[in-house]
Amino acid sequence: MTQSFNILFVNLNLITHTNIRMAALSFMLILFLSFTFLKFISLGSAQNVICDDGHGNYTANSTYSTNLNTLLSTLSSNTQIEYGFYNFSYGQNTDTVYAIGLCRGDQQPEECRSCLNNSRVDITERCPNQKKAILWSDQCMLRYSNDTIFNQMEISPTYYMWNQPNATDANQFNEVLGNLMKSLIDTAASGDSRRKYATAENATGLNFQTIYGLVQCTPDLSQQRCTQCLDTAISEIPNCCNGKIGGRVLRPSCNIRFQTNSFYGNPTTLDTDPEAPPPSTNTTSSQESDNTTIIAIAVVVPTVVVVLFLISLFLYLRRLKARKNLAVKEEDDVEDEDEIKMAESLQFNFDTIRVATEDFSDSNKLGQGGFGAVYWGRLPNGQIIAVKRLSRDSGQGHTEFKNEVVLVVKLQHRNLVRLLGFCLEGRERLLVYEFVPNKSLDYFIFDPTMKAQLDWEKRYKIITGIARGVLYLHEDSQLRIIHRDLKASNILLDQEMNPKIADFGMARLVLMDQTQANTSRIVGTYGYMAPEYAMHGHFSVKSDVFSFGVLILEIVSGQKNSGINNGENVEDLLSFAWRNWKEGKAIYIVDPSLNSNSRNEMLRCIHIGLLCVQENLVDRPTMANIVLMLNSYSLSLPIPAEPAFYMNSITRSLPEMQSWDYNSRETRSSESIRKSAQESENEASITELYPR
Repeated sequence: MTQSFNILFVNLNLITHTNIRMAALSFMLILFLSFTFLKFISLGSAQNVICDDGHGNYTANSTYSTNLNTLLSTLSSNTQIEYGFYNFSYGQNTDTVYAIGLCRGDQQPEECRSCLNNSRVDITERCPNQKKAILWSDQCMLRYSNDTIFNQMEISPTYYMWNQPNATDANQFNEVLGNLMKSLIDTAASGDSRRKYATAENATGLNFQTIYGLVQCTPDLSQQRCTQCLDTAISEIPNCCNGKIGGRVLRPSCNIRFQTNSFYGNPTTLDTDPEAPPPSTNTTSSQESDNTTIIAIAVVVPTVVVVLFLISLFLYLRRLKARKNLAVKEEDDVEDEDEIKMAESLQFNFDTIRVATEDFSDSNKLGQGGFGAVYWGRLPNGQIIAVKRLSRDSGQGHTEFKNEVVLVVKLQHRNLVRLLGFCLEGRERLLVYEFVPNKSLDYFIFDPTMKAQLDWEKRYKIITGIARGVLYLHEDSQLRIIHRDLKASNILLDQEMNPKIADFGMARLVLMDQTQANTSRIVGTYGYMAPEYAMHGHFSVKSDVFSFGVLILEIVSGQKNSGINNGENVEDLLSFAWRNWKEGKAIYIVDPSLNSNSRNEMLRCIHIGLLCVQENLVDRPTMANIVLMLNSYSLSLPIPAEPAFYMNSITRSLPEMQSWDYNSRETRSSESIRKSAQESENEASITELYPR
C-alpha cells in the first residue's frame, strides 16, 4: 500500500505569535485525518499550494487576469518542449506575468503537460486573486508571479513532508541517507540548461533495506546556485524528517525526496546537446612481460590518443562551424523569403483601391494633412478602409518603401490604428488602414455639444490608452518609433471610445532622413511641438512626451492649446494651466462640463501634464514613468518647473504643418459613409466597420 505523507508548511514570515496555537491545532487535525483515511490517500494525489498575499491581488477580468490565464494555458499546452522545463512571461509593464513549470525527470512529455494542466486549474481555483502562487504535486511544480522569477535562486517558501513510521536505527539510517543525498548533488548541479536532476539508491549498512533518493533544481540555475540550493535543502532533513523512512523538502528553486520504497522511474531521454564534445573512447592495451614493451606502450599510446583526440576535435569543430554557418545562411534565406512573401501579401492592386474610393472622389475624402489626403473606401468584400494617398515628394524607391511598410505593419497594439497594407504604382504611394468610425478626439473634445459624450471616465480611459500606445512605440515595439506629430486630430476613437494613435511611423515611411536625432525639416503641428524640436530640429522620445503633456491638458480642460479667452486677453493653454496651478487654483483648469466626483484624479492628470511640458527635456518623465504615475496613486509626483512658452511673434513665424487631419470639421460621419456605400453599384450590405 502506498504510504501517506503528513504535511507541514513552514514559512516563518507568515507565522505570528497569535496563530501558533491555531497552527498546532490544525496540524493535529491533519495528522488525525491522515491516519483515518490512510487507505484513500496516495503520493500521486498530494498537492501543496501557497498563495502569496504579499504581492497584492488582481481583479477578475483585469488585464493581469487575462495575461495569467493566457500564459498558463500556453505553458501547459506547449508541445515544442520535451524536457519538462518551461519558463515564459506574458504581458507588458505592471501586468506582466512570469511562470515556471518543472516536471520530474522521469515524466514523459505527455505526462508532464497533463500534470501542468491539472496544476493550472488547481492553482487558479485555490489562489483565485493572488498575483503570486506556487503549487507542488508529486510529478511537477507550477509557479507564477508578477515579479521576474527566472535565473534566481529562491528557497522560500518551504514545504516539509514525511513518511511514517520511523527507521529502526535512526542514526545509521541518517548517516547512509546523508551520504546518498550528497552524492546526488554534483550529478544534478552539473546538468545542462534543460535538466538538473539525479536519482540513486543505497542499501549499505541497513540490513538490506534500500533508500531511494531524488534531487532536482530548476535548470535556469547555475551549477553553483543549484549546489547551494540542494545543500541547504538537505541540511533541513534533521529539522523535518529526522529518522523518518521518507521525506520531502520542497522549495521554489529545488527539491529533494527520499523513501525506502521506489517512487521514480528511469529518466526520459534528452536529445544530444549539439554543443557537447564528441564522446570519449576508452582504449586498453594488453600487458606485456617485457619492460621495454610496457614503457613503449606507456609512451606511445597516450601520445597517439592525444593526437587523435586533437585531430578529431579539430574536425568536429570545423564541421560544427560549417554547420552553424549553413544554418545561419538558411535562416537568413528563410527570413528574406518570409519578408518577400509578407510584402506581396500586403500589396493592394491600384485599380482595387481606385474603385473602392470612387476614383479618389472628393465625396470620399476624409481629410487633408501634410503627408497627403485621406479617403474612405469599400473593398469588394464589403470591408471599409481608410486610404492615405501620400504626397509624391518622397525620395524613397519602391523597394525601400515596401521594406518600411513590412516593418510598420508588424506594430500591433490596441491603441494604434492598424495598417493593413499598401499600394504602389508609378509615383503613387497609398497606405491602407483600418477604418475607425468615431472620428478623432478633436471632433469631440473641442466641440461644446459633442464633448458632453466624454465624461471623465471616458477621458481618463483615453489618456491612459494614449500613454500605453506611445509607450509601445518608444520601448516595446521592434522599431522604437518617435511619433513626432502627436495631437488630438491624430487620436482616433473606436466604437467604445478607445483611443487609437494614427500616423505613427510616417517618418520611416515617407522621410527616411527624419529618423536621425537632428533634422532640418520640421514635421509636426505648432502648439504640440517641444521647444527643442521646433527651434533647433532636435527630437527624441521626450519630444513625444511634451506633445502628450499638451494632449493631457487639452483633454482635462476641453480647450485647444492655441488660446483661451481670458476677458479681453487670449492666453495659451500652457500659460493658463501653469498660472492657475501655481496659484493653487488648478481646479479652474478642469472643463466646467465635468462633474467633480473624480477631482483628485483630474488634478493628478494636470500635475502629470505639467511635468511633461517642462522646458528642459531632462526634467520630463519617460512614458514608462507616466504610465506608472497614471496607474499608481500612491506614487508621489515631483514639483514641475515652469513650462516652455511660445511668444506670438514666434507663432506667426512658424508655419503650421498638419499631418493626418483624419476628421476635420468637414469630415463626413460614419453614418453618411455607410449610406453612400449602400448606394454603390453592387448594393452589398455592410455589417461591420472593422477588418476581420
